[in-house]
Amino acid sequence: MNNFKAFQVNNVPTFHTAIIEQGKPILSTNEVLIKIAYSDVNYKDALATSKSGGVIRSYPMTPGIDLSGTVVESLDTRFTAGDLVLLTGYGLGVTHPGGYSQYQKVPGDWLIPLPKNLSLRQAMILGTAGFTALLCVNALLNHGMKKTDKIVITGASGGVGSTAVAILHKLGFSSVMALSRKKEASKWLKDLGANAVYAPHEFFPEKTKPLGKQQINYVLDTVGGEQLTQLLPLIAYDGAATLCGNAGGIQLTATVLPFILRNIQLIGIDSVNVPYEKRCPIWQQLADLSIADELLVNEITFEQLPTVIQQLLAGKHQGRTLVNVGDEK
Repeated sequence: MNNFKAFQVNNVPTFHTAIIEQGKPILSTNEVLIKIAYSDVNYKDALATSKSGGVIRSYPMTPGIDLSGTVVESLDTRFTAGDLVLLTGYGLGVTHPGGYSQYQKVPGDWLIPLPKNLSLRQAMILGTAGFTALLCVNALLNHGMKKTDKIVITGASGGVGSTAVAILHKLGFSSVMALSRKKEASKWLKDLGANAVYAPHEFFPEKTKPLGKQQINYVLDTVGGEQLTQLLPLIAYDGAATLCGNAGGIQLTATVLPFILRNIQLIGIDSVNVPYEKRCPIWQQLADLSIADELLVNEITFEQLPTVIQQLLAGKHQGRTLVNVGDEK
């Protein structure tokens, strides 16, 4: 094995990103060396490559919170050379070198065997976004969401939002409303399964009241901030909202009235530290849904990462961006 390429973030002498060459990693007990085929670009990855992103604490660091690839060497008895695997979450790309590298060593405890009916490419089209979207959908289903209920998805043109639209459509939900500021996203979101697409200003009342008209049953919120504040008073009795992102800000200005007078619930969703025993069934469920090839996908190389990351931070990114790490075809 010769030197290999990796996309790295460093703060010496000043904050910068660069494509570097590295030598073969040395494995420790229970570690596995992966030849990476694909990674992807998530909002957290964009923050990791931003000086003020607040994600990475120790430099240098290889970002990329997701990866899929092939085992080439293993000191974990559960994996052998040739196994196809994927990894999302844990400390990957944040406290542990991540997926923007042609090879990476990772703890065997983090690795998921590639599910049946899913390719390495499809696994990263889904990635953390797909995993998070299904966690949100499952949480709402467990709360009692029915196929005829009215559901709002915020940030619908992003990775989590658009994947959630596809999941709900595949499951047979008939009233999915997508919120997106991007007019150009309307057609492809409807093609994906949204029954209606609104710009936020078109959907919300002019003034947010502590309790508004009960016009929706469930919310799958990917952005946080003001949009969630405006949606909570509109949720009907016994409804719920899941929250999985903060691109719209970390502040939530709400009253207790929707919770104590309409019995609604706000359900937080974390995808990073989901217990291992729950991950494999969720990934198999994603594979069985067969939605990866329906999503809007842009495929790039390392060299194109800075441009895409700037688009994401500027709110100009749509769908999913796949990073072809291993020159796969």
